[in-house]
Amino acid sequence: MNSTFKGKYDLIVIGGGVSGTHAAYAAGRMGIKVLLIEQFGFLGGSLTAMGVGPMMTFHNRAGRQLIFGSPQEMIERLINIGASPGHIIDGTGYCSTVTPFDAEGLKLVLDDMLVEAGVDVLFHSRLIDVKLSNGSINSIIIHNKGGVQEYEGKIFIDASGDSELVKNCKVPFSIGRKEDGKSQPLTMNVKIGNVNSSQFREYIKNNWDQFDDKIRREEKSDILEKISRISMWGLYDLWEKAKKNGEVTIPRDNVLFFETNTEGEYIFNTSRILGVDIFDGISLSKAEMLGRKQAREIYKFLLKYVPGFENASLLSTAPHIGIRESRHPIAKYVISSHDLTSEYHFENPIAVGGYPIDIHSPDGESTHSVHLKEDGMYYIPVDSILTNEIDNLILSGRSIGADHYASAAIRVTPIAMSIGQGAGILAAISVKRQSLPSEIDYKYLREELQTQEVYLGE
Repeated sequence: MNSTFKGKYDLIVIGGGVSGTHAAYAAGRMGIKVLLIEQFGFLGGSLTAMGVGPMMTFHNRAGRQLIFGSPQEMIERLINIGASPGHIIDGTGYCSTVTPFDAEGLKLVLDDMLVEAGVDVLFHSRLIDVKLSNGSINSIIIHNKGGVQEYEGKIFIDASGDSELVKNCKVPFSIGRKEDGKSQPLTMNVKIGNVNSSQFREYIKNNWDQFDDKIRREEKSDILEKISRISMWGLYDLWEKAKKNGEVTIPRDNVLFFETNTEGEYIFNTSRILGVDIFDGISLSKAEMLGRKQAREIYKFLLKYVPGFENASLLSTAPHIGIRESRHPIAKYVISSHDLTSEYHFENPIAVGGYPIDIHSPDGESTHSVHLKEDGMYYIPVDSILTNEIDNLILSGRSIGADHYASAAIRVTPIAMSIGQGAGILAAISVKRQSLPSEIDYKYLREELQTQEVYLGE
């Protein structure tokens, strides 16, 4: 394949989702030359391209904050421009907090962070190949409007979400759960505005049996007084009625919704598309179409059945269908569900987290969860972001070494951002010390993580 050589960088990050963005930001602030490559025309990944919101969660179930560093800096920037209320109580009770935000504000904040860190960004660009030599990546081949281009680098980070760099480097990976290879379903998030939240709150207050669950710990009568933005699941009877009437065809047993930074604007994380091969173009395209059809069903259901939604508007469906699970690289260490639930304390954590194991069933309507202890947390070890085959490759976000069950916990954006910051710091130290990532003494990494205010569970 003929390509045009375009330049050399210390670090090249594949993927401009929040994990890749924070990796690039962390490394750029440390003074190395960084290039970030993103397939869309904006940063933010699942939070902007897939319509995901709110961020959940920066805290564990007891309400203790675990995610700090550049992710917390990003939230403070959002608050300062009026694009987020910050961390607020999670009305579902599933987590202690959620963090609503404005997606357009997030795009701007992430742009600003990378510009300030001196990071070069290539939008509308996709990885198509790599050049390897003796177990190292020499360069990557991308394609954009300028044609086929080649960039050389010293260190590379795969923050693509789908482990595209891993695949091109022929690093082994698994897909889905071990027993049958099935992955979590896809969701087309839909954003609906012009909702009368006061009327909707009154309906919830008077119909708690339609929203109650075994997870929520607060008294039902108190919860609506505590939350500044509504986040809940339920509408059970109305949903079942619409399904029996043939108005809803979605294989899900409840309606999950979150009010955004803008009062009266809601994200519905409710559609469910099963059995999709995301690596097959036709299968993925059909899923996008079905997702939009399901989004329309959700909108029409709300208009007809739910008080407060009589004059609601369908604002948007996500530009890209939401993908919860993709390739699982076989890293130097693959995190298991037991590592999380036992809170195994690795000696070399890159990040910590407290989000539960959250599996939307690959088989049908249900969602299976495993929560940690009240003040629990788990640890993400350095070896889970390194591979045996490629010595200058670092993994980040949901592209790290974690099995089907563990990845269902660490896939959420606050944890992905923290992993990204750690990956970027490790890359910068490797460049500065002229050493491979696996050769870096953990004490140097830990020192810089702490300098950049990453919490490691101490």
